[in-house]
Amino acid sequence: MALSPDTLSTCLQNALGDSLIRTEIRLGELTAQIKADSLAQAMQILRDNPDLRFAQLIDLCGMDYSDYKDGAWEGPRFAVVYHLLSIAHNARLRVRVFCADDGLPMVKSVSGIWPSANWFEREAFDLFGIVFEDHPDLRRILTDYGFVGHPFRKDFPLSGHVEMRYDPVQQRVIYQPVSIEPREITPRIVREAHYGEGR
Repeated sequence: MALSPDTLSTCLQNALGDSLIRTEIRLGELTAQIKADSLAQAMQILRDNPDLRFAQLIDLCGMDYSDYKDGAWEGPRFAVVYHLLSIAHNARLRVRVFCADDGLPMVKSVSGIWPSANWFEREAFDLFGIVFEDHPDLRRILTDYGFVGHPFRKDFPLSGHVEMRYDPVQQRVIYQPVSIEPREITPRIVREAHYGEGR
């Protein structure tokens, strides 16, 4: 039988104590916010506690809240969100932890608890610049080695900073400043004055 979100919330409060900041039920799913400084310990409890047994990490992603609520957000800029599954209790849980420092967002790695976190953490590092402390091999996974910046941050330009192309004279790939002119991203319908008439 599946754990209801209310029952799961009570179990989390009992198991995590002060590590748990709050829980919220939305659209029938439970989200738990955990303190960053106790993340590794709390995640170990979520996996090993017999009332919880979240044995699988389904997904992990970074979040940039800098433009959240049309810029009215006043909390920390970066967060990491974990999606967990308890097969034993037929329950899902979303865990969110905010990074304490916006300049150098950092949280503990959970790849020692769930090995599936390895590449997810590398992806969040690559795209958001979130550092996962104690990760065994934290390096870019989707962008090129010479890539500048983190493309999923809200302040990253749509056209990027540099572009690469093959130079036949030098017979190698080179990087150069972006040659694309910045443009408005709001779609417009442009039609001639008498479009479709007289045909």
